[in-house]
Amino acid sequence: METMLQYFEWDFPADGTLWRRLYADAGYLKDLGITMVWMPPAYKGQGGVNDTGYGVYDMYDLGEFDAKGTVRTKYGTKEEYVQAVKALGKQGIDALADIVFNHRMGADYPEEVKARTMDWSHRNTAVAPEHPVEVWTGYDFPDRHNKYSRFHWTWKDFTGTDFDQTAGKTELMEFDGKKWDSRVSKEEDNFDFIMGDDVDFQSRRVIRELYRWGRWYLSQVPVNGFRLDAVKSIDSGFFTRWLRAMRKELRQPAFAVGEWWSGDVHPLLEYLEASQRCMALFDVPLH
Repeated sequence: METMLQYFEWDFPADGTLWRRLYADAGYLKDLGITMVWMPPAYKGQGGVNDTGYGVYDMYDLGEFDAKGTVRTKYGTKEEYVQAVKALGKQGIDALADIVFNHRMGADYPEEVKARTMDWSHRNTAVAPEHPVEVWTGYDFPDRHNKYSRFHWTWKDFTGTDFDQTAGKTELMEFDGKKWDSRVSKEEDNFDFIMGDDVDFQSRRVIRELYRWGRWYLSQVPVNGFRLDAVKSIDSGFFTRWLRAMRKELRQPAFAVGEWWSGDVHPLLEYLEASQRCMALFDVPLH
């Protein structure tokens, strides 16, 4: 029988000790019968040491570069993270990495683009015609100096966002020439957008980068499973292929569990079929 432990909670102190605690606890967790540990997102978030990891800024910064006012993340440094994962492995415990692909936040510079204002409740419906906006969508990660990756994000890598710098107001915007992904939750007509800069899963350039990042991540950290964030807002075909590639990289049928937050079991079952049952899902209706 498998028993997964979520080894963090939202209000954990931002003191940089979590990875060290996990390292020290590995043997104790084994004795308790824990077989999998779900760790929080390990990469740099827009909020620096106070970011839980879900406000993703730079997925190549695992607590290594002085960005967003800090080298370490809320949970510690890259070295401490790797050591904690290795400690779990020595105890025969699967280490599950939390993967947050849906959005980016905390851009380095704004860009001018044309966008349509969309209805928050009916997101395929425009409520204002295309017009010029200034949005924070430029990511060049100046503190990393292109180490590990030369990929820089611009507005062309996103489908839309929710803040117009020129007008100084929050509104749902779909960029010129872009459309929300269709194979996502039908909540509010289309639940592609959650927050920040919405990653464009119809872009081949973006897809190639997410595969490249995944292979890099596995070369750096010996995780052997995945917790996948907000899968209802990501094209249902993406993880089918991405997980196949990552399992090939790991040379094992790595466990994966996705988060589709809904009190209704039917869309969860539909997603499992649409994604060829490439993952398990958390039982949110039971919760």
